[in-house]
Amino acid sequence: MKLWGVVGWKNSGKTGLMERLVSEFVGRGVTVSTLKHAHHSFDVDHEGKDSHRHRIAGATEVLLSSRHRWALMHEHRDEDEDSLASLLTRLSPVDLALIEGYKRDSHPKIEAHRAATGQALIAPGDPTVRAVASDSGAAAEGRPTFDLDDTKAIADFIARELGL
Repeated sequence: MKLWGVVGWKNSGKTGLMERLVSEFVGRGVTVSTLKHAHHSFDVDHEGKDSHRHRIAGATEVLLSSRHRWALMHEHRDEDEDSLASLLTRLSPVDLALIEGYKRDSHPKIEAHRAATGQALIAPGDPTVRAVASDSGAAAEGRPTFDLDDTKAIADFIARELGL
């Protein structure tokens, strides 16, 4: 499984770029899974639903299944957060895993950057950021720069880099 990340500051366009890249690669016949890191508490469950009641009662894992999909929820009860490497072992094999976040991990990445955030680029201080996708032409010396909305060119770059 090949790995590629999308990093950037809050509101920099990471999720939109991820969504477009998934569509682009799937359209090319590449199987894709995604993994997103959240810096905050989140819940995919709903209060009052059976699966939520199981978790609140103390279950470490709750697997919810229907004929359309299944989802496994794991509670970190007095456990450290899983590493990216550990989480990747939980994915079924695919051609490409796109990772949103995990900017401190060592996989190759592209940085999404929007001038409106007022944030400096991450790329100059991080050699794992191989390219920049920006709405303003922001660039890191020695690295390719793409228009944030040029999904095809970005996907072509990633495909070349990974040998897809």
